[in-house]
Amino acid sequence: MSHIRVAPELHLILNPTTGVIAEEREDVVEYSLDNVRTKLDELDKFVTDMMNQLEPNAPLLSMFPGRERASYNVGIITNAFFGAVIGFILSFLVLVLLKIGGI
Repeated sequence: MSHIRVAPELHLILNPTTGVIAEEREDVVEYSLDNVRTKLDELDKFVTDMMNQLEPNAPLLSMFPGRERASYNVGIITNAFFGAVIGFILSFLVLVLLKIGGI
């Protein structure tokens, strides 16, 4: 936590984020959270990247430029492939049933 000593002889400090002048006390422990904030900013990048993975058009953190729709296009190709495979299997089963049934 950063603060400005307004009057060191009177033990007055100013908190620049809130604009409050307060008395500096000996029984209050101050700890700087600047290092924690940098780590949280780094984690926020990863969380945003994980949320972008749910959207097929969103750019990912380690993606090269111009590949924003790669997940969308690969999804279409994968679904078409599996649709064709399932269609072939079902048509084979129908042909086998027709052959066995004698129709």
